[in-house]
Amino acid sequence: MLNISLNWPWLSIKLQQNMQVLSWAVHRPGFVMTDQILWREVRNSDLSVDVDVAEWLGAEVAGIGASNAVVMLTSRNVRTYQTAEVTVDEISAVAIATVGLSNLERVGSRLTPDEQKQMWGTINVAVITNQPLSQIGLLEASSIITEARTTAVIEAGVKLPTGIATGTGTDCVAIAAPVGEENYTGLHTPQGEAIGRAAYQAVSACVQDWITNCPI
Repeated sequence: MLNISLNWPWLSIKLQQNMQVLSWAVHRPGFVMTDQILWREVRNSDLSVDVDVAEWLGAEVAGIGASNAVVMLTSRNVRTYQTAEVTVDEISAVAIATVGLSNLERVGSRLTPDEQKQMWGTINVAVITNQPLSQIGLLEASSIITEARTTAVIEAGVKLPTGIATGTGTDCVAIAAPVGEENYTGLHTPQGEAIGRAAYQAVSACVQDWITNCPI
């Protein structure tokens, strides 16, 4: 279904065919067609306060000849990515995730500047499924991935002044699927089960790696 390659600072997911992708990635967000999803690892020196991030990333992507790709940013070492593959009733889903938890938040609240660590971290997760989906189906699939990510973070039990952390302030989710007419990817469907379990397993593995190696 895909080919994963690591060429620092890039993590590249090459799809076996052109697919519809839904995301809020920095480069090519929304509903787009592509055969590639990328991560770009960044450092503070890459993105000073006066840099237009989208313009900077567009130039970086153009420099490697991948302007058509969907591209997410992370300050997490891209070498720490985790994958999970799940098949349910011949519907398969592959999830790829990187996780940094240095800017955790609890949904519905924000830490004050004094409470924040002034560090960047993010959870980026992409899921690729062989189930053809409509744009409506992609929207529901995105919600399933987000639910899986949130579950993995809550289970880590990181306590903030505002409560148990549910995610970071800069998380991003991408879902890729062949174009189709299937509108439903809820938790009762095989595609919802496969997508949700793959996303949960990949994010959970990354969360545990962060907690072990980068104590909060």
